[in-house]
Amino acid sequence: MDRQLKRKTTKRKTSILSYWTLRYFLILCIGFTIIVAGALYWIRTTSIEKGLKTAQLLGLEIAEKVTGSENNIHVPPDLDRLVDKRTKLFNTDNYFCIMVLDNNNKLIYSKPKMTQQDVYNRLSDDLREPRNKKFAGVTVNVTDDDQTLGKVWVMQSKKSIAYNPETMLVVCILFVALILCGWFTIYLLSRKLSRPIRQVAHAAEQIRIGNYEVNLDLNTREREMNELVESFREMSIRLQQLEEWRALSLAGVTHELKTPVTSIKGLVMAVRDDIVSPEEAKEFLDIALRESERMERMVADLLDYNAMSAGSVAVRRERIDLNLLVGEIIYQWKIAYEDKSPEIELQTPSGTFYTIGDALRIQQIIVNLLNNGLQAAASDQTNVFHIRLRTEDDNLFVDVQDNGTGITKEDQPKIFERFYRGEAKKLRIRGLGLGLTYSRLLARAQGGELTLTFSSPEGSLFTLTLPRWSGPEKPEIESSYRSTANA
Repeated sequence: MDRQLKRKTTKRKTSILSYWTLRYFLILCIGFTIIVAGALYWIRTTSIEKGLKTAQLLGLEIAEKVTGSENNIHVPPDLDRLVDKRTKLFNTDNYFCIMVLDNNNKLIYSKPKMTQQDVYNRLSDDLREPRNKKFAGVTVNVTDDDQTLGKVWVMQSKKSIAYNPETMLVVCILFVALILCGWFTIYLLSRKLSRPIRQVAHAAEQIRIGNYEVNLDLNTREREMNELVESFREMSIRLQQLEEWRALSLAGVTHELKTPVTSIKGLVMAVRDDIVSPEEAKEFLDIALRESERMERMVADLLDYNAMSAGSVAVRRERIDLNLLVGEIIYQWKIAYEDKSPEIELQTPSGTFYTIGDALRIQQIIVNLLNNGLQAAASDQTNVFHIRLRTEDDNLFVDVQDNGTGITKEDQPKIFERFYRGEAKKLRIRGLGLGLTYSRLLARAQGGELTLTFSSPEGSLFTLTLPRWSGPEKPEIESSYRSTANA
């Protein structure tokens, strides 16, 4: 069983060039064979009809030359010369013959010379048709004054009148030429298509073994081929970038997790070995506690991101009063960062706007944006945030704008990449670079989106898009955060 399975899996593969050219050649041969067979049948039938008509004309001419007297047939002496002259126009073989018989079927004249027995051998028993079906013949009555004196037989083989050698040669040449032209056409097309595919396959093999420096210098006239090659080239570049980012991210994550561990270890050892005074020991322990909390947050971010990527994070879908939710988020966040005295300006439209989503996940997104804005601010300036709620069509938007140092143009396309952290942020803040990536995943899980609207040295503006609630005014499920607020 294993051997049979191995034989199936190791079945010899053929190239596109061999596969299509061979099959197309067979299809052409079969198709043209059917066409040629039909054409030859039609040529044969037509040629036999024309040959018999011509033979009948010759029989009429001979019947006119033959005279009769006293119910007998008289053959003129120049009949041989006439017959020889006319038969030169026929494609004759050994079976071609002309016979003049009287009413008693007695042989009067023949060309070539024959006996009476030869006549019986060539005709059927009733002397009305050729004995062999492979031969054809016509008869013309010899008459004199409306009296039938006998008949003229003109016989020849069907093969001699059906298949003209010149016609057969032309048909065969056309047959071979059409097959070769069709085969050569599909060969050129298959060869032209197989070359770029073969090079793309070779490049894919190079990528599989880890070599992303592929060279696809192809420029074909086919738009689809150019699109395939260009897409593959961009894919290889993208894979190379992702591989580089993966290596850098892994190194960054390792470094970011190793730094607090090393710091905590050094601080604890200093306290254990009584290197510092009791007052300094307490300060060292406070620092170690903060480092452990920072490391705990980084590990939590990593676990949250992995869980979200694997689809194991449940996102509730409830009707939420977005005005009320954003107000509570800002209130709670300002209490947590009261020591930094951030200023938040909330701008909301009049009325009540409901969205469908998860209040806890929306809070995670907005808090992450506020924390990022807090970290992006210069050390000598007051943190100022502008938060605006707006609606358009079937969507609700939450704009969060800070007054930080902004994001460089080089970093803007990559800020939502996992583990990506700009150079400026790496120098100031330790982290894993998963905050914005995780926030965007949360937004998309709720049917929304998180985008960077603009960024400049005066600050950045992020926009959270959420679907607008279009159901009944009083749904059965209300947001869980509202009951907590009312309590």
